[in-house]
Amino acid sequence: MSDTCSDTEATEHTALMDGHIAEARPDREIAERIARKRKTKSETQRNYGSVSASQSSRSSAVGRSGQNRRAASGEHQVEELELKYGARHVIKLFVPVTLCMIVVVATISSISFYSVKDVYLAYTPFHEETPYALTKVWNALANSMILLSVIALMTVLLIVLYKKRCYKVIHGWLILSSLMLLFLFSYLYIEEALRAYNIPMDYITLAFVMWNFGVMGMIVIHWKGPLRLQQAYLIFIAALMALVFIKYMPEWTTWAVLAVISVWDLIAVLTPKGPLRILVETAQERNESIFPALIYSSTVMYCLAATGTGEGETPPRELCPLNPRDHGSEDNGASGESAAERAGAGEGGSGAGGSGADGAGGGEAGFDAAWRARASEQAAPRRLRVDGTAPAHYVTRVERAHTHSDHEEKGVKLGLGDFIFYSVLVGKASSYGDWNTTLACFVAILIGLCLTLLLLAIFKKALPALPISITFGLIFYFATRYVVKPFADALAADQVFI
Repeated sequence: MSDTCSDTEATEHTALMDGHIAEARPDREIAERIARKRKTKSETQRNYGSVSASQSSRSSAVGRSGQNRRAASGEHQVEELELKYGARHVIKLFVPVTLCMIVVVATISSISFYSVKDVYLAYTPFHEETPYALTKVWNALANSMILLSVIALMTVLLIVLYKKRCYKVIHGWLILSSLMLLFLFSYLYIEEALRAYNIPMDYITLAFVMWNFGVMGMIVIHWKGPLRLQQAYLIFIAALMALVFIKYMPEWTTWAVLAVISVWDLIAVLTPKGPLRILVETAQERNESIFPALIYSSTVMYCLAATGTGEGETPPRELCPLNPRDHGSEDNGASGESAAERAGAGEGGSGAGGSGADGAGGGEAGFDAAWRARASEQAAPRRLRVDGTAPAHYVTRVERAHTHSDHEEKGVKLGLGDFIFYSVLVGKASSYGDWNTTLACFVAILIGLCLTLLLLAIFKKALPALPISITFGLIFYFATRYVVKPFADALAADQVFI
């Protein structure tokens, strides 16, 4: 693959899978870039010409003090960057999460279809129709464990397919899911919305609208399109799935599922053998992006395939994340090397892209001396070299700089599962008609998201996004509904506020 592709892979680091937030690499990348520029400048100044020993000894103390001042200023700049872009990341997550919850709450409040319990999911065989509370608790726990088993099984299957590089199977799976959401469930949603608002529409117009809506959604989600449009479709899909869960899950099962899925999120992300942790680490090792249909991203990232056929070229690498400005450079994908392949070449050509040294072909599977020389030449940083014996000439090696704009390379990513379960909690709270409880759950989720981002800045590693927010949401829901609301009603009945 091309160097442009490998650079972009380092920039567009895979962030989030379903149910966690990963660290934002652009902040660290900016700090490293500042330090690299400073180091290059100091090396150039030291190598330009010759300095006598006496002069160097006299200026050593000055040089050390200058380096200390530069290091202090560099740390100050890094702290400023972290504060600046950390706040931007919080806002970039608050806006889509808020929009998704607003869509769900508005739908629950205006369309009675999603509040009526008449049909249930196949994964919830216990329908909680008994009047006894203990039996309802047992039914809810059984339904939540069955649903959790299905989620865990699907996650493990996804990881096995990803480890085996069955990208086409995964793409087909995700495309079928998107087709159902964008056509079938969207049709049901529009039909119920038209019926609730008493808006007449013929089937021909409805079919035309659904075709354009669904096809455009498939293009922007699974191929490429405007960033805002892709984000809007992902938010709508998450809201639609939340509405499906609210309608087709029994009453107490919904709360049990929210509690159980938070515990599962902790296990899947933080344990050494957690499936989501394995998925993220595998994507990081391969410098690949997790599929866009599973991730809400505040930056554009396209997945294209680059193949090589000649000797000395790299093996084909699928799912190379490219930014929009790099899209025109895909013709270089056959002759460039990725960062992982350069590391393999530096160790004697022991491997590239996950392949061992025992592969077929001469010259260590095609990685001969010419290939290693070309890789090291392309990986060399910019430097200025002066030849003291010959007439002065300059040899400048240019390191390819990132040409992305700030909004393209600085992005946050959140799994769509987080959007779904956040919206399920707030939507379920709003289904009882108590706006105090709904607002309390909404504020609790945003507070939990803030704390998750704060812990992310401290620990600098992938963290689950559900546990803190869902825990706060459940505490605020039950406290507001069963403590605050009766107390406020009693005060209002006794006319304390008058």
